[in-house]
Amino acid sequence: MNIDLALTDLLMSSALADIHDAKILIVDDNPSNVALLEAILEEEEYENIFFTTDPFQVLPLHREHQFDLFLLDIRMPGMSGIEVLLELNKVTRDDFLPVIILTAQTDQETRQQALEAGAKDFITKPFEDWEVLLRIENTLQTRMFYTRQVVRADLLESEVIKRTEEIRETQFEIVQRLGAAGELRDNETGAHVKRMSHICRLLASKHGLGKDFSTLLLYASTMHDVGKIGIPDSILLKSGKLTPEEWQVMQQHPKIGARIIGDHDSNIIALARETALYHHEKWDGSGYPHGITGENIPVSARIAAISDVFDALTSARPYKQAWPVEKAVKVIQEESGKHFEPIMVDIFIENLPEIIEIKERYLDQEVY
Repeated sequence: MNIDLALTDLLMSSALADIHDAKILIVDDNPSNVALLEAILEEEEYENIFFTTDPFQVLPLHREHQFDLFLLDIRMPGMSGIEVLLELNKVTRDDFLPVIILTAQTDQETRQQALEAGAKDFITKPFEDWEVLLRIENTLQTRMFYTRQVVRADLLESEVIKRTEEIRETQFEIVQRLGAAGELRDNETGAHVKRMSHICRLLASKHGLGKDFSTLLLYASTMHDVGKIGIPDSILLKSGKLTPEEWQVMQQHPKIGARIIGDHDSNIIALARETALYHHEKWDGSGYPHGITGENIPVSARIAAISDVFDALTSARPYKQAWPVEKAVKVIQEESGKHFEPIMVDIFIENLPEIIEIKERYLDQEVY
């Protein structure tokens, strides 16, 4: 939908189209003043005029009708106009409370109190028709302008949020597809990427890292092995054991992945690069490519490491059979404090039923 048309429709539905449609409440304990103001407004063809002589009825009436303007007397029995104004401020829908004070008092203290309480203007008794109409018109015009600006800002904010989400979804899709390309290059299916990334999200959530981070890791971790794109087929697809020289080449794929992903400052790209670069590091420092230890390894990579190894062990490949879950879990437990962070191993074991459910949901025959 065209944003200008949407803005026009929303403004027309949310703000007064004409000041004469405004809902106006007259509050004065003197029935003569009420009748006079009502006559002045009706003569000018204002169509929605309400009144009360009881100040305690203002809030209930406002909740029912949501008035666009209040004509409020100051001196009333039981509850002053200032007190009514203060109560209205607690329930108003926005920051602009359209109240005109009706008063025979012109002393500075009364006016100051009224303005501090939120009054927008004054009409001095006895009333002059022209002054009443002009002050009401000016206040309603100001309210119309204010309301339209608020609606415009809300609409533009909504549009920005929508566009930002579209960009975010596009980023997610590109990241997923590039991650799948890295796995397919390695004779694996996209199902491994899905399983591994969903396990990452689960572990991040159970580790208390929050919904936003867990969701980002779901997508960012799909690129953990994208660097395999840069490994020669003779090494990457070799069915036998790699020579020391070939293994050195294979160990470069985290750095290659980091270079492919780049240094863009978007959250998902930064997290994808971090995960790709460090997911082969080990808790005891025996991993690669940098040999860093413990909490020096980013938490994203610590999560990705255990998720990747578990799914790799329990998945069939041309060069090996799938391990039983029990055997893979035993290896992970034995590697606690060596390959894997001990706390992460505990979280993994505690949530094993959900991890197995993820494996069963995304089978290898699925196409990514």
